[in-house]
Amino acid sequence: MTDFFGETAMCLPLVVAILVLLAIPALGQARKTPATQSDSAGDMGGIKMDQSGDMHGMPSMSHDAHPGGRRSSQDQNKANMPDMNMQGMKNDMPSSGILGDYQMSRDASGTSWQPDLAEHHGIHAVAGGWTLMGHLTLWGIYDTQSGRRGNDKFFLAGMIMGAARRDFSDGDTLNFRAMLSPDPFMGKGGYPLLLATGETANGVTPLIDRQHPHDLFMELSGTYSHKLNNPDSVFFYAADPGEPALGPPAFMHRPSGMDIPQAPITHHWLDSTHIVFGVLAAGFVHDTWKLEVSQFTGREPDQDRFDFDSIRLDSTSVRLSWNPDEHWSLQGSWGYLKSPEQLSPQIDENRYTASAMYVTKLGEQSSFAATLAWGLKDLSDGTQLNAVLLEGEYKPSNPWTAFARAEWEQNNELSLDGTIKKVSELSVGGIHDWTIADHWKFGLGALYTFDFVPSSLSNAYGGSDPHGAMIFARVMAQ
Repeated sequence: MTDFFGETAMCLPLVVAILVLLAIPALGQARKTPATQSDSAGDMGGIKMDQSGDMHGMPSMSHDAHPGGRRSSQDQNKANMPDMNMQGMKNDMPSSGILGDYQMSRDASGTSWQPDLAEHHGIHAVAGGWTLMGHLTLWGIYDTQSGRRGNDKFFLAGMIMGAARRDFSDGDTLNFRAMLSPDPFMGKGGYPLLLATGETANGVTPLIDRQHPHDLFMELSGTYSHKLNNPDSVFFYAADPGEPALGPPAFMHRPSGMDIPQAPITHHWLDSTHIVFGVLAAGFVHDTWKLEVSQFTGREPDQDRFDFDSIRLDSTSVRLSWNPDEHWSLQGSWGYLKSPEQLSPQIDENRYTASAMYVTKLGEQSSFAATLAWGLKDLSDGTQLNAVLLEGEYKPSNPWTAFARAEWEQNNELSLDGTIKKVSELSVGGIHDWTIADHWKFGLGALYTFDFVPSSLSNAYGGSDPHGAMIFARVMAQ
């Protein structure tokens, strides 16, 4: 009974966050970001806005005038000219990124970047000198995984995020962000997912063929960026918990994977540090380049998902990012993780990652996004484990999304003797969304997963064709 009341009390921040999200439109005139405004903007005084944020009929505001889709301060001054007569439009919404003078849609999870053409979801409002943003994604999922290592489970997953941003007259920007998840309510054992490994449910045995739940508090962060001169800036990021400068954007934030409810099995090679308790980061932005370094806690979150873990700041990472144009976002990163695994505290890890993300518009309501990523875990005991991910999403029209994800990895946790096994997975599926109210969508979808294991593991997985499937419903506020 004590545990019940304790966990109920811990869910209050999640309830409060949902109520705040619902209240955002009442705090000011709520607007969609430029990347999504085409859903409802229509004609605004003879000006049309498309999904990328371009306002046709206004050449001075075209993204094509600057590499990577950036708007210069000169363009902003033109946008503020009174003779533009932009009926129903106000220039009180930020157009630049949090970390510097680039298009806002480039910002992804933590301090990571994505292509400028990626959609930037959120409900926006202005209160005083602050710009407020809210976003919610909640999944209801039925999951079934085959064989003696599989299982069935219904669970809830998702996230709710809120941010408050203040832009100063000298070009500096202050941003606070909070992100919470209902994942802890699925239980410490997470959900069945063949070939997935990482973390623990009880502090004694590792989670194998299961995806761990994320913590209730996924991010509580503050960022301050200081403009040096166009297009240079420096920034500082502090979070508990938060995301260091290591790897691509977290899988649930990537434009190529945000509609896939199933976690990648390569998660702990690429982006598992998206929730660590204690992060300090600093970086330099020059036009389409970003160099950053972070000091953070190397230990992964423990099995108590409702609380805060100890801050250690014993690990280091460096990441270089480059957006050569509006379609692409590239990154390479290295991190030293001190004792990341609770069950193997004597093992440290050097992690190397590289990724390329691509987004293009195929029409007014059609797009394609893809990510290719590689990760290497170089462990202090001499073990080296590689992993590769390729995922993509295709939107033929506004309500439909088709997706696929292919993964390959070297894993030393799937076999009882700890030998390295090469395994792979292919997932395909889709989702259809319906608009149920302004800013709100409801979707239904399904996916099917093919798992491929070597003959030495086939008996453990009940034969030569292990597989899994999910059917799911989704509610989004954006």
